[in-house]
Amino acid sequence: MSKEEKAVGGNERIIALLNRIMEYELAGVVRYTHYSLMVFGYNRLPIISWLSGQADESLAHAHKAGEMITHLGGHPSLGIGPLLETHKHDIGDILRESLEHEAAALELYRELFKEVEGKSVMLEEYARNMIYTEELHQGEVNKMLRKPGDVSVFSASAHK
Repeated sequence: MSKEEKAVGGNERIIALLNRIMEYELAGVVRYTHYSLMVFGYNRLPIISWLSGQADESLAHAHKAGEMITHLGGHPSLGIGPLLETHKHDIGDILRESLEHEAAALELYRELFKEVEGKSVMLEEYARNMIYTEELHQGEVNKMLRKPGDVSVFSASAHK
């Protein structure tokens, strides 16, 4: 048995999920950085500041996933998740794309939680914390997509 096989020791699926998460979060870094460069208009400064903060947060999330991978004896991927250029740079379009990206990331964290539940408290807590963080982020973006005074939850299908 090789050194790497011993270190990974049955955690292949978990490491693969963590690598997908890391790749997806790295795609978020690129996505949010791109968005921040494409904002124009009166409210540019606070919006680019928020988008840059999201890029920083995605990088921190990718780093955490990489740390979990190496903790399990795996090798972090050099790949990056899907990048889609829609050429739509209206703030509403950017936020709707962000909401879709965050929903996909949230699904990966939920998949990880199901995989590690009852197997590792550390990984359960990591997944649980990331789910919490992603749900909070989705809530923020959802509020940003609402019209002023509209307290009901934004629905993309209702606004097409």
